[in-house]
Amino acid sequence: MADLLRRARLVGDKLKAVFGDNGSEIDMVKAPGRVNLIGEHTDYNDGFVLPVAIDREIIMAAQPREDDEVHLYAVDLDATSSFKLENITKDTDAPWSNYIRGVLLLLGERGFPIRGMNAAFSGDVPLGAGLSSSAALEMASGLMAAVIGRFPIDRVELVKIAQAAENNFVGVNCGIMDQFISGLGKKDHALFLDCRSLDYQLVPLPPMDEYKIVIANTMVERGLVDSAYNERRRQCERGVELLREYLPGIQALRDVSGADFGRYRHHLPAVVAQRCEHVISENERVLESVRALRAEDVEEFGRLMGASHISLRDLYEVSCKELDIMVEVAQGAEGVLGARMTGAGFGGCTVNLVRAAVVDDFVALLKDAYGKKAGIEPEIYICQAEDGAKELKLK
Repeated sequence: MADLLRRARLVGDKLKAVFGDNGSEIDMVKAPGRVNLIGEHTDYNDGFVLPVAIDREIIMAAQPREDDEVHLYAVDLDATSSFKLENITKDTDAPWSNYIRGVLLLLGERGFPIRGMNAAFSGDVPLGAGLSSSAALEMASGLMAAVIGRFPIDRVELVKIAQAAENNFVGVNCGIMDQFISGLGKKDHALFLDCRSLDYQLVPLPPMDEYKIVIANTMVERGLVDSAYNERRRQCERGVELLREYLPGIQALRDVSGADFGRYRHHLPAVVAQRCEHVISENERVLESVRALRAEDVEEFGRLMGASHISLRDLYEVSCKELDIMVEVAQGAEGVLGARMTGAGFGGCTVNLVRAAVVDDFVALLKDAYGKKAGIEPEIYICQAEDGAKELKLK
């Protein structure tokens, strides 16, 4: 917490240094990144996910303006961008600002009394690692708009606005999980989310003084993600179309039980059947994971994490050599309960549940072994589950 407040003061100082101090109170908010513990490629199939908000976040400081202008400063990029609320368009020169522009545009279109402001932000969510720095920036922007404008907004509505901004303004066809966990996460809990109904439950995690969430970045750019993502999405949709002939009521793969899939899978092309099998079994693993965590069965939860990786590797085929090396090393290490790739795949990160007593040894082992086998020095982040987006008070 002390580090968070120190960084928040730094962002406030940068705000005043760049834009001057207009005498108004400086408001502060933070919104975290996330890691998904289990439930991969299920969100766009109306399925289940189990992410946590992590203790790496975007911090934003702002002062209101008397006009309708918004002036932004990205501390980490040392870059500025400005626009008027009455004419919000995309900025090709400062694409980072589009996440903020899109959220403010939709808030205004939906009748919320947004105000002009000077705002600065900084974050320690690693960029390009699949930990949702974009969703954190969107949620920080929306919450700041509410704080500056002094208007209440339902948190789930803000989540929907943030997702719509990324889909329709920024142009990234993401699911709703990232914004949801950044907005509604809770310290020491995972969030079990039904991506169809948006019903959610907070699930207690094993005590964070006994276990740590360790995120390991392969440092491999995920260059194939867009085309592979779209292809797999089409394959899942094709599977639903074919299965609907035998299961007329289904809308998505989340409606197909493992037993029904076993009866009818032979009607599907082999690759389509593989993709469907992953999604259907992954949804079941999420439900089993929730039961395991509620029963404090950490060993079972770790086993399910490992099974998830095998399914993503062999059935959905979205892993890569580096992810597999990292998971293999982790699974053979003392004190590791579970390890799997997390995110879209073809690079990015793994997530590991590790006993706290051996976490330093694990980090050293993983760095050494992965470096030797992959020829790349990884980045490793020791994390804990934190609260979702909230206002910060420095006093």
